[in-house]
Amino acid sequence: MNFDEFTGQAQHRLETPGTGETVRAIRATLMTLGQRIPEGNAADLAASLPIEIKWYLTGAVDEHGQRFDWQEFVERVSEIEGSEPADAAYHARVVLDLVHEEVPESDFQQLRDMLPGSETTENWGNLFELVDDD
Repeated sequence: MNFDEFTGQAQHRLETPGTGETVRAIRATLMTLGQRIPEGNAADLAASLPIEIKWYLTGAVDEHGQRFDWQEFVERVSEIEGSEPADAAYHARVVLDLVHEEVPESDFQQLRDMLPGSETTENWGNLFELVDDD
């Protein structure tokens, strides 16, 4: 899948009016995810994505491996995207579902293993809701 196909799929799923809004949602989600996971894991996850999309997980991130929970993730995505937190959370789930379809299962499983899904920990299970519905 190339950049145009990826953003087209995302735009269709997000039902955004234009490419600009779609790219902002993708960028906000993947940059924030790249901040949360270690650099090597971000590179593994990004390897199968279009180069322009890959950059959001890797090159656009100043500091990988930061510790924050799901709520902080949503707040960061919301701020970068310029959207309401509820919209940012939904956009992140949609983008992650699309990423899931494009990357090897082993790389995606590494991501899941790094983000605790239990409600008693960081509650990252929220990010995987659409993936788990498939």
